[in-house]
Amino acid sequence: MKGARKIKDLLYEQVARIGKVLSSPKRLELIELLCQGEKTVETLAREASISVKLTSAHLRELRLASLVETERQGKNIRYRLADKSVADLWVQIHTLAEERLIELQLALRKIATQPDDLVGNDRESLMKAARKGEVVVLDVRPTEEYLAAHLPFARSIPLEELRQRLAELPKDRAIVAYCRGPYCLMAVNAVALLKQEGYSALHLRDGVAEWAAASE
Repeated sequence: MKGARKIKDLLYEQVARIGKVLSSPKRLELIELLCQGEKTVETLAREASISVKLTSAHLRELRLASLVETERQGKNIRYRLADKSVADLWVQIHTLAEERLIELQLALRKIATQPDDLVGNDRESLMKAARKGEVVVLDVRPTEEYLAAHLPFARSIPLEELRQRLAELPKDRAIVAYCRGPYCLMAVNAVALLKQEGYSALHLRDGVAEWAAASE
């Protein structure tokens, strides 16, 4: 019996390693960033607004838990998620947190667009409209993230280029903008700019990880 208890404790201890690694807000943010595609530690540090040294330490913990992998390309080491299941886990975690935590719900309301600006959850209808050319799905993430993965029928105009490239977008159709997911503000800012310039614009909270998880 004592041997069985020891084995059982060991099993839970190993599973708990994942929970311990995911207990850091910055490590969760790094996972979300890696959901967009491979990145160097310098890029991750800049986008997460932390030092390269601290980013490296967080990535080391994620790697020890087998959640990320590395590949050397010339002088650079690029990080990526170990598997799509890691992205799915991130979606499951933040979805559960949004359902259960009042504090998170209140925080989301502070950064959310107006309710009328949000696209509904009917992905099939959105894709049908995009396929017919009735709406324009706009990816406002950096170009390299779009090239790594993007929503069906999406066109790429990074947020930092949007004002200069407005003429590329039609004014007779709704523009549905998305970025990295529900905690990313690029799409929120894009919708505000588009509406200011007279476009019919909506915000899709899903990013590529959320879209992929919902499509399974």
